[in-house]
Amino acid sequence: MITRAELQLLRSLSDKRHREELGLFAVEGEKIVAELLAAGHPFEKIYGTGAWKGKKTHEIAEQEMARASHFPTPSPVLAVGRIRRDALSPGELDSGLTLALDGVQDPGNVGTMLRIADWFGIDRVILSPECADLHSQKVIQASMGSFARVRAVVTALGAALAGIRAPIIGCALEGRDVHRIAGIADAVIVIGSEGRGLSGEVGRLLAYSVTIPRRGAAESLNAAVAAAIVCDNLRRGASG
Repeated sequence: MITRAELQLLRSLSDKRHREELGLFAVEGEKIVAELLAAGHPFEKIYGTGAWKGKKTHEIAEQEMARASHFPTPSPVLAVGRIRRDALSPGELDSGLTLALDGVQDPGNVGTMLRIADWFGIDRVILSPECADLHSQKVIQASMGSFARVRAVVTALGAALAGIRAPIIGCALEGRDVHRIAGIADAVIVIGSEGRGLSGEVGRLLAYSVTIPRRGAAESLNAAVAAAIVCDNLRRGASG
Protein backbone atom coordinates (compact mmCIF):
# COMPACT_ATOMS: atom_id res chain seq x y z
CA MET A 1 0.00 0.00 0.00
CA ILE A 2 1.13 3.54 -0.68
CA THR A 3 -0.34 6.69 0.81
CA ARG A 4 -2.71 9.10 -0.83
CA ALA A 5 0.00 11.77 -0.65
CA GLU A 6 2.42 9.51 -2.54
CA LEU A 7 -0.18 8.89 -5.24
CA GLN A 8 -0.75 12.61 -5.62
CA LEU A 9 3.00 13.24 -5.85
CA LEU A 10 3.45 10.57 -8.52
CA ARG A 11 0.58 11.99 -10.56
CA SER A 12 1.96 15.53 -10.25
CA LEU A 13 5.27 14.56 -11.87
CA SER A 14 3.60 14.49 -15.27
CA ASP A 15 3.73 18.31 -15.12
CA LYS A 16 7.01 20.18 -15.70
CA ARG A 17 6.22 22.84 -13.09
CA HIS A 18 5.78 20.23 -10.38
CA ARG A 19 8.93 18.40 -11.49
CA GLU A 20 10.90 21.62 -11.15
CA GLU A 21 9.39 22.46 -7.75
CA LEU A 22 10.01 19.01 -6.32
CA GLY A 23 13.31 18.30 -8.06
CA LEU A 24 11.95 14.90 -9.10
CA PHE A 25 10.90 13.17 -12.31
CA ALA A 26 9.06 9.96 -13.07
CA VAL A 27 9.63 7.40 -15.79
CA GLU A 28 7.24 4.58 -16.53
CA GLY A 29 7.51 1.37 -18.54
CA GLU A 30 9.29 -1.95 -18.21
CA LYS A 31 11.72 -1.48 -21.08
CA ILE A 32 12.87 2.05 -20.29
CA VAL A 33 13.17 1.45 -16.53
CA ALA A 34 15.17 -1.72 -17.17
CA GLU A 35 17.46 0.14 -19.61
CA LEU A 36 18.10 2.95 -17.16
CA LEU A 37 18.79 0.53 -14.32
CA ALA A 38 21.22 -1.39 -16.54
CA ALA A 39 22.95 1.92 -17.32
CA GLY A 40 23.36 2.56 -13.59
CA HIS A 41 20.84 5.36 -13.09
CA PRO A 42 20.29 5.91 -9.33
CA PHE A 43 16.52 5.97 -8.93
CA GLU A 44 15.26 7.06 -5.52
CA LYS A 45 12.12 4.91 -5.61
CA ILE A 46 10.87 2.15 -7.88
CA TYR A 47 7.19 1.25 -7.59
CA GLY A 48 6.34 -2.14 -9.04
CA THR A 49 3.30 -4.39 -9.20
CA GLY A 50 3.54 -8.16 -8.93
CA ALA A 51 3.98 -8.30 -12.72
CA TRP A 52 7.28 -6.37 -12.52
CA LYS A 53 10.12 -8.85 -12.03
CA GLY A 54 12.93 -6.33 -11.81
CA LYS A 55 14.31 -4.32 -8.92
CA LYS A 56 11.75 -2.42 -6.83
CA THR A 57 11.70 -0.53 -3.56
CA HIS A 58 7.91 -0.29 -3.16
CA GLU A 59 5.26 -2.90 -3.86
CA ILE A 60 2.17 -1.35 -5.39
CA ALA A 61 -1.20 -2.88 -6.24
CA GLU A 62 -2.41 -2.76 -9.84
CA GLN A 63 -5.32 -0.53 -8.81
CA GLU A 64 -2.92 1.93 -7.18
CA MET A 65 -0.65 1.88 -10.22
CA ALA A 66 -3.63 2.69 -12.41
CA ARG A 67 -4.22 5.79 -10.28
CA ALA A 68 -0.54 6.81 -10.19
CA SER A 69 0.18 6.12 -13.86
CA HIS A 70 0.66 8.86 -16.43
CA PHE A 71 -0.56 6.53 -19.19
CA PRO A 72 -4.07 5.38 -20.20
CA THR A 73 -2.77 1.81 -19.91
CA PRO A 74 -0.57 1.65 -16.80
CA SER A 75 2.79 -0.08 -16.76
CA PRO A 76 3.78 -2.50 -13.98
CA VAL A 77 6.65 -0.21 -12.96
CA LEU A 78 7.09 3.50 -12.28
CA ALA A 79 10.43 4.87 -11.10
CA VAL A 80 11.21 8.22 -9.50
CA GLY A 81 14.57 9.93 -9.88
CA ARG A 82 16.11 13.19 -8.74
CA ILE A 83 16.58 15.89 -11.37
CA ARG A 84 20.20 16.54 -12.27
CA ARG A 85 21.15 20.21 -12.36
CA ASP A 86 24.64 20.01 -13.82
CA ALA A 87 26.59 23.13 -14.75
CA LEU A 88 29.39 23.59 -17.25
CA SER A 89 32.93 23.86 -15.91
CA PRO A 90 35.09 26.83 -17.00
CA GLY A 91 36.68 26.01 -20.37
CA GLU A 92 34.80 22.71 -20.68
CA LEU A 93 33.43 23.46 -24.15
CA ASP A 94 36.93 24.03 -25.55
CA SER A 95 37.72 20.31 -25.39
CA GLY A 96 35.92 17.45 -27.10
CA LEU A 97 32.74 17.48 -29.11
CA THR A 98 29.58 19.15 -27.84
CA LEU A 99 26.12 18.80 -29.33
CA ALA A 100 24.15 21.99 -28.62
CA LEU A 101 20.37 22.07 -29.03
CA ASP A 102 19.06 25.56 -29.76
CA GLY A 103 15.33 25.57 -29.02
CA VAL A 104 14.60 21.99 -30.13
CA GLN A 105 11.06 21.59 -28.84
CA ASP A 106 10.05 18.13 -29.98
CA PRO A 107 10.73 15.73 -27.07
CA GLY A 108 11.24 12.80 -29.43
CA ASN A 109 13.99 14.71 -31.21
CA VAL A 110 15.65 15.76 -27.95
CA GLY A 111 15.65 12.18 -26.66
CA THR A 112 16.89 10.80 -29.96
CA MET A 113 19.75 13.31 -29.99
CA LEU A 114 20.83 12.04 -26.58
CA ARG A 115 21.02 8.58 -28.17
CA ILE A 116 22.98 10.00 -31.11
CA ALA A 117 25.45 11.66 -28.75
CA ASP A 118 25.82 8.36 -26.91
CA TRP A 119 26.36 6.43 -30.16
CA PHE A 120 29.05 8.75 -31.51
CA GLY A 121 30.78 9.31 -28.19
CA ILE A 122 29.95 13.02 -28.07
CA ASP A 123 31.34 14.42 -24.84
CA ARG A 124 28.27 16.36 -23.76
CA VAL A 125 24.92 17.76 -24.84
CA ILE A 126 23.85 21.27 -23.89
CA LEU A 127 20.25 22.39 -24.24
CA SER A 128 18.83 25.90 -24.27
CA PRO A 129 16.00 26.49 -21.78
CA GLU A 130 13.59 26.66 -24.74
CA CYS A 131 14.17 22.98 -25.57
CA ALA A 132 11.76 20.22 -24.58
CA ASP A 133 12.14 19.36 -20.90
CA LEU A 134 15.09 17.02 -20.44
CA HIS A 135 13.27 15.14 -17.66
CA SER A 136 9.95 14.61 -19.43
CA GLN A 137 8.75 11.05 -19.95
CA LYS A 138 8.82 11.45 -23.76
CA VAL A 139 12.43 12.68 -23.83
CA ILE A 140 13.63 9.91 -21.52
CA GLN A 141 11.70 7.26 -23.44
CA ALA A 142 13.17 8.38 -26.78
CA SER A 143 16.69 8.47 -25.34
CA MET A 144 16.53 4.85 -24.19
CA GLY A 145 19.36 4.18 -21.71
CA SER A 146 21.39 7.10 -23.12
CA PHE A 147 19.64 9.44 -20.69
CA ALA A 148 21.74 7.86 -17.93
CA ARG A 149 25.01 7.82 -19.87
CA VAL A 150 25.20 11.22 -21.59
CA ARG A 151 26.24 14.36 -19.74
CA ALA A 152 23.44 16.86 -20.45
CA VAL A 153 23.35 20.46 -19.23
CA VAL A 154 20.53 22.97 -19.60
CA THR A 155 21.99 26.45 -20.00
CA ALA A 156 21.60 29.74 -21.87
CA LEU A 157 23.48 29.02 -25.09
CA GLY A 158 24.53 32.57 -25.88
CA ALA A 159 26.37 32.98 -22.58
CA ALA A 160 27.78 29.44 -22.66
CA LEU A 161 29.19 29.75 -26.17
CA ALA A 162 30.51 33.30 -26.00
CA GLY A 163 34.30 33.45 -26.02
CA ILE A 164 35.05 29.72 -26.30
CA ARG A 165 38.09 28.68 -28.36
CA ALA A 166 36.56 25.62 -30.02
CA PRO A 167 34.81 26.35 -33.33
CA ILE A 168 31.03 26.64 -33.20
CA ILE A 169 29.50 24.91 -36.20
CA GLY A 170 25.88 25.51 -37.11
CA CYS A 171 23.66 23.16 -39.12
CA ALA A 172 21.73 25.05 -41.79
CA LEU A 173 20.32 24.70 -45.30
CA GLU A 174 23.12 26.95 -46.54
CA GLY A 175 26.70 26.19 -45.59
CA ARG A 176 29.74 24.09 -46.34
CA ASP A 177 29.16 20.55 -47.59
CA VAL A 178 29.50 18.48 -44.42
CA HIS A 179 30.91 15.59 -46.47
CA ARG A 180 33.91 17.75 -47.33
CA ILE A 181 34.71 18.76 -43.75
CA ALA A 182 37.66 16.95 -42.19
CA GLY A 183 37.13 15.05 -38.96
CA ILE A 184 37.40 17.31 -35.95
CA ALA A 185 38.13 16.55 -32.30
CA ASP A 186 37.09 19.82 -30.62
CA ALA A 187 33.94 21.68 -31.67
CA VAL A 188 30.41 22.64 -30.74
CA ILE A 189 27.78 21.38 -33.21
CA VAL A 190 24.57 23.41 -33.00
CA ILE A 191 21.17 22.09 -34.08
CA GLY A 192 18.40 24.68 -34.30
CA SER A 193 14.69 24.42 -33.65
CA GLU A 194 12.54 22.43 -36.05
CA GLY A 195 10.56 25.44 -37.25
CA ARG A 196 12.88 28.45 -36.90
CA GLY A 197 16.40 27.07 -37.22
CA LEU A 198 19.19 28.72 -35.26
CA SER A 199 18.46 31.69 -33.04
CA GLY A 200 20.01 35.00 -33.99
CA GLU A 201 22.05 35.10 -30.77
CA VAL A 202 23.69 31.76 -31.49
CA GLY A 203 23.96 32.41 -35.23
CA ARG A 204 26.22 35.39 -34.59
CA LEU A 205 28.70 33.17 -32.72
CA LEU A 206 29.21 30.60 -35.47
CA ALA A 207 32.62 29.95 -37.00
CA TYR A 208 30.76 28.56 -40.01
CA SER A 209 27.71 26.52 -41.01
CA VAL A 210 27.52 23.10 -42.59
CA THR A 211 24.79 21.60 -44.70
CA ILE A 212 23.81 18.13 -45.86
CA PRO A 213 23.54 18.27 -49.67
CA ARG A 214 20.00 17.73 -50.90
CA ARG A 215 19.52 15.40 -53.87
CA GLY A 216 15.73 15.24 -53.90
CA ALA A 217 12.79 17.56 -53.33
CA ALA A 218 12.24 17.35 -49.55
CA GLU A 219 12.10 20.78 -47.93
CA SER A 220 14.18 19.79 -44.91
CA LEU A 221 15.46 16.95 -42.75
CA ASN A 222 14.25 15.96 -39.30
CA ALA A 223 16.50 17.67 -36.71
CA ALA A 224 17.67 14.40 -35.15
CA VAL A 225 18.41 12.83 -38.56
CA ALA A 226 20.47 15.89 -39.49
CA ALA A 227 22.34 15.71 -36.17
CA ALA A 228 23.25 12.07 -36.78
CA ILE A 229 24.60 12.74 -40.27
CA VAL A 230 26.64 15.74 -39.14
CA CYS A 231 28.06 13.93 -36.08
CA ASP A 232 29.02 10.96 -38.23
CA ASN A 233 30.88 13.12 -40.73
CA LEU A 234 32.68 15.22 -38.13
CA ARG A 235 33.73 12.10 -36.24
CA ARG A 236 35.40 10.56 -39.30
CA GLY A 237 39.14 10.82 -39.11
CA ALA A 238 39.03 12.68 -35.79
CA SER A 239 40.95 11.40 -32.80
CA GLY A 240 39.03 10.46 -29.67
